[in-house]
Amino acid sequence: MRENYITVGDSANAEILIQKSRFIGHVARAETEQQAIEFIDSIKLLHRSATHNCSAYLIGEHDSIQKANDDGEPSGTAGFPMLEVLKKQGLKDVVIVVTRYYGGIKLGSGGLIRAYGRTASAAISAAGTVERKLHHLMKISIDYTWLGKLENEVRQSPYPLDHLEYKEGVDLYIHVAVEKEEEFINWINELTNGQAQISKEYSEFLDFKLS
Repeated sequence: MRENYITVGDSANAEILIQKSRFIGHVARAETEQQAIEFIDSIKLLHRSATHNCSAYLIGEHDSIQKANDDGEPSGTAGFPMLEVLKKQGLKDVVIVVTRYYGGIKLGSGGLIRAYGRTASAAISAAGTVERKLHHLMKISIDYTWLGKLENEVRQSPYPLDHLEYKEGVDLYIHVAVEKEEEFINWINELTNGQAQISKEYSEFLDFKLS
């Protein structure tokens, strides 16, 4: 399982007017090819009267699934430039569609490549980017006598406290980046003189905003 990767934040869109043609970029996350196809189909339905709905997507830890579609534009002038934007920004699990409403002025191959690339970049900028970091949710079981000290230390630490559960003792659930797990365990043992029970519940990705 991969640990950290960069992707878009929220689904978003951006519009650019170039030589009287409207270019509308739509971007979203897609963790599977089916999700990417469904997103593309939804944009095509939304803009069914558009001249073109060109698309590109990049999926998988090693970009094992990547597709580009020019949707009637000259070969290599739309989908491929959009795919290159995704690659150059180091994004993973992303799908993008650029809708074009033709304005009557031909742009030429170079103009189209620039227009689709620029629109793709604008949509990504609108969505923002995040780094998804793999974390373990760690369960720390302690006696009530340790609660005040440990909770105070955790809340001042870089480890996000998810929640607490009060039983015969107290369970603290804390997110820990995988590369920090050993350091975290040593820290908890030092704080509690080794009297805490530490276990791993499950793993999940947390998003950290980049732009």
